Amino acid sequence: MTYEQWTIVAILAAVMGGFVWGRWRYDVVALAGLVVAIGFGLVPASDAFAGFGHPATIPVAAVLVISRGLANAGVVDYLARLVGPATRHPILHIGALGGIAAALSAIMNNVAALALLMPVALQSAAKAKHSPAVILMPLSFASILGGLITLIGTPPNVIIASYRAAAGEEPFSMFDFAPVGLAVAVVGLLFLTFVGWRLLPASRRARMSAAELFDIENYVAEARVTENSAAIGKTVSEIEQAVTDSEVMIVGLVRDHRHIYASAGRETVAPDDVLIVEAGPEGLDKFVTAMGLSIEGADKDEVDKDEAGEDGAQEDAEAEEPSLRGGDVTLVEAVLGPRARIIGRLAGDLNLRTRYGVNLLAVSRQGRPFRERVRHVRFQAGDVLLLQGDAERLPQVTASLGALPLAERNLQFGKRGQVWQCTGIFAAAIAAATLGFLPIAVSLTIAVVLLVLLDIVPARELYDGVDWPVIVLLGAMIPIGFAMQSTGATGVIADGLLALTAGAPPVVVLTLLLVLTMTLSDVMNNAATTVVGAPIAITIASRLGVSADPFLMAVAVGASCAFLTPIGHQNNTLVLGPGGYRFSDFWRMGLPLEILIVVVSVPMILLVWPL
Repeated sequence: MTYEQWTIVAILAAVMGGFVWGRWRYDVVALAGLVVAIGFGLVPASDAFAGFGHPATIPVAAVLVISRGLANAGVVDYLARLVGPATRHPILHIGALGGIAAALSAIMNNVAALALLMPVALQSAAKAKHSPAVILMPLSFASILGGLITLIGTPPNVIIASYRAAAGEEPFSMFDFAPVGLAVAVVGLLFLTFVGWRLLPASRRARMSAAELFDIENYVAEARVTENSAAIGKTVSEIEQAVTDSEVMIVGLVRDHRHIYASAGRETVAPDDVLIVEAGPEGLDKFVTAMGLSIEGADKDEVDKDEAGEDGAQEDAEAEEPSLRGGDVTLVEAVLGPRARIIGRLAGDLNLRTRYGVNLLAVSRQGRPFRERVRHVRFQAGDVLLLQGDAERLPQVTASLGALPLAERNLQFGKRGQVWQCTGIFAAAIAAATLGFLPIAVSLTIAVVLLVLLDIVPARELYDGVDWPVIVLLGAMIPIGFAMQSTGATGVIADGLLALTAGAPPVVVLTLLLVLTMTLSDVMNNAATTVVGAPIAITIASRLGVSADPFLMAVAVGASCAFLTPIGHQNNTLVLGPGGYRFSDFWRMGLPLEILIVVVSVPMILLVWPL
């Protein structure tokens, strides 16, 4: 190997290591790799940003905006209503939700499809008394599988199409991926529906309520301010600062039957006020003793239960959190998405009460509530937050935090006619690209402009719908991929893979490439995996003297099938917390699914795209 080849391979290995480590976001890692490659002269400075104008970049961004339009118009809500009758049994439940998720992911971003269907899944699971774990992982996997069906279903397919064009062939069209992708998606969905969910541990398949997820009933108490209390005359914030060693948070107070919540920090405490305190048993004891308070309700609750009998006990159970809700104040559960800007920050540093007027009551990670103080939690993607605040403001706050509410949305259908307008525009764009009237990037861009002009995607939301880290990742990785080719490093890697197969038939090499691509995608972004794998696939085909199409298809399938880890795909990260999953749960369901995909996809690839 030459110096240039060693250097670019070392840079690529470092970038891949950065993806796996996860210490920095993948777009930052990719940009760092690009800068280093430019510094070593492997990427000409004049071509440093050529990736942003690459044919693969614009369609990916356009599909993300169109996904926002489909959601705004109410197309997804309309389909989600179809799930209602099919929730009596997990098989029907998973089949109905998974089918809708796969169909949506074929025409829109699969992360957006999952985000819109998750609240529906959780709500329907609660009504049917099914564990969220039984529903959410199959839903995530189904949305990933659906992306295999069309050119725009997932970024790897768009990238593969552009590499085929760069190799001197016509780029893959909209439905060239359908024969293989549809077969894999159907078989995969059948596996998830009838077998996959049964592979989860019994403890995960048991129904888990929100109370079990957060266990907040053991952490919230009412403490009455007595006449001799040290809290009298102090503001709520001053009281909290005075007892920091007691590990408490005052989430509100009740005065003359009036509930005061997020703004309670500014309130001056008076005799007979009731403080609503979140704390562990030890911290609560210290706090009550230090402030001279009395715990409310214990004796009264026992009397009420004895007198009211079973019905009264049931009413008490339903009013488990009487002081956390009231008037315009409500509770919202929300999961942190992979792009949430508060990831990596301490909860105590956010000042949610001061900045947003909401209280963070509890945090759950992988289905387990935190037993320590909430302010000490450092947020991770997939964490589930329990927020308290004004019912009208909470949706805006959760969105600004990068969190996805886990309550079913009020189904809406947009303005009259928007469903059909949006669907018609999208269908026309697909038809224009499929029939060859316009390149896919141009037809989708025209569709985006029309959606904005019709206010289906308001101009203020235009750029919010784009997953910019993915766009930056593509813009940075594509020049690195070109450098791999120009230095001959792809040839060296291809020769290494061919040496491993020791003269075996091309089908063995194809299978090995598929498995290696799938393995890489389990630990790094699928777009980055495709940028690395596509040129290697073309080089291997050239060395073997066969068509590059089946090898490109193998990379497309492998890069999109990340089922072994919660970090391989954003959808897996999203369901990690709400489903209460462990890392090993993804192996249980994902490994047999990946083996099944290899068994199905290799014959289908060779049938549709012969060597």
